[in-house]
Amino acid sequence: MKPLEIGIAGAGPAGLAAALFLARAGHRVELIERFDTPAPVGSGLLMQPTGLTVLDALGLGPAIHALGNRIDRLHGADALSGRTVLDVRYDALAGGRYGLAVHRAALFGTLHEAVLAEGIPLRTGITLAKAETRLSRTALHDPDGEIVGDYDLVVDATGARSPLAAASVVAPHVRALAWGAFWATLDCDAVPHDPHALTQRYDAARVMIGVLPVGRARIGEGSKAAFFWSLKVAEADAVKRAGLSRWKAEIRRYWPETEPFLDQIADWDQLTLARYAHRTALPPHADGIAFVGDSAHSTSPQLGQGANMALLDAAALAHALAQAATVEEGLAAYAAARRGHVRLFQLLSLLFTPFYQSDSRAIAWLRDRLVATVARVPPAPQLLAAIVSGTLVDPFAKAGLAECRWAEAGLSAA
Repeated sequence: MKPLEIGIAGAGPAGLAAALFLARAGHRVELIERFDTPAPVGSGLLMQPTGLTVLDALGLGPAIHALGNRIDRLHGADALSGRTVLDVRYDALAGGRYGLAVHRAALFGTLHEAVLAEGIPLRTGITLAKAETRLSRTALHDPDGEIVGDYDLVVDATGARSPLAAASVVAPHVRALAWGAFWATLDCDAVPHDPHALTQRYDAARVMIGVLPVGRARIGEGSKAAFFWSLKVAEADAVKRAGLSRWKAEIRRYWPETEPFLDQIADWDQLTLARYAHRTALPPHADGIAFVGDSAHSTSPQLGQGANMALLDAAALAHALAQAATVEEGLAAYAAARRGHVRLFQLLSLLFTPFYQSDSRAIAWLRDRLVATVARVPPAPQLLAAIVSGTLVDPFAKAGLAECRWAEAGLSAA
């Protein structure tokens, strides 16, 4: 295939990674971002072996490890009885895998600096309203109908509320999830916590409180932790009206050790309400547009796969185009490469979510008694580790990737 002119809508992790892969493959790429100054949105996230392998393929492994914090296990306990109801350890699988918790600003900054270093054009302050394909070219329009770019291929990385995906022939059905979470990014250097675990406390499935130590946003800054509390989105306003002190008191009752984190929260403005939806575009392309990341698929964050799936999409798209003779052939190959992995983890996320975010005491009762017993019996520990790692089915070969050498990468993540 001849080099393509490619417009990438959205300068989040998916768009930035796609720009790097495609530019390095010889295509003429430009990014289009609606904000005047591109910036990350949200608190912390957990990079799995899948996403870390993609960053390693881009040569960004050392940079992200210098900022992130190694996670070796996911541990959750019943807040009232202390019974362990979640215990997933990466080392249940051979090979030395681990997770890397990162501040969203760290992931964004690492990718953004690489894009700038390679001179990839980035146009900001442009809102996109629609795409129009004519004679094998796809034009992007702003809300006034003006053409802001005309390309051989458009990559849509504008997220779960993408207007391009919503207007496409593969527009996915959007199922808004009832449960969301309050998130805050807090200092953790002087706060007692498990530095190498995602730690959570539960009351049935209605209450979930978590602490994820995410390292630093930038070199020279102090270490941070993402603190979150699960709730129904419809109840968020009522919680706020009841007052910050009452909310803190409830958390202290469940988890007194979080007091040093709660002391740092003085205003509701420090908390971000995250909302989630389940959606999948099948196939993830239409009319000269390839959808990647949340514009192609999104779901509950219970398995921590969102950013990792987005990075895999970017790698798989570039690999598919490199093997194809035409854009159409490349898009079909991209869809085939990601189909099985995306469908599996979308399904698993839907199945796991009620066990940790729901009103069902029966499901929570089943979770609390099964995890402490069955999950310890092989092959359950290995199966859970593979699910969390994102490797229950191999996502690497079809994306043209070789899995990261964990023993070497782990030296800087210990």
